[in-house]
Amino acid sequence: MKKSLIYVLLAMVMVIVTSPFVFAAPEAAAAPAGVVDYTKAIIIGISLFVAGLAIAFGTLGTGLGMGNGLNGATNAVGRNPEAQGKILLTMMVGLAMIESLAIYALVIALIVLYANPLLKYLG
Repeated sequence: MKKSLIYVLLAMVMVIVTSPFVFAAPEAAAAPAGVVDYTKAIIIGISLFVAGLAIAFGTLGTGLGMGNGLNGATNAVGRNPEAQGKILLTMMVGLAMIESLAIYALVIALIVLYANPLLKYLG
């Protein structure tokens, strides 16, 4: 757990450190002949990485939450089978709320991939 947290923090630091170069790119002077500007490629690469992180952490959390909810519901039905209808209804509403968080993570990942505001600065 600590090792993955260190990797996530390192990725955040890399994004913060490279952001001034991204915002300074439009004002940069014309590059001499033979020099290639990789700013757009770097932004796209970081965007892909961030979208993957958004989906990974979004679905990891919702998967754990759904598993915990199903565990509680099956234990409750096992203890009190007569209350199965109420437990099922409450469980379904709870699972729908949890699943909406995964959909939000998907929306954020799609925005980062296809409507990235940083790419508009590059032209």
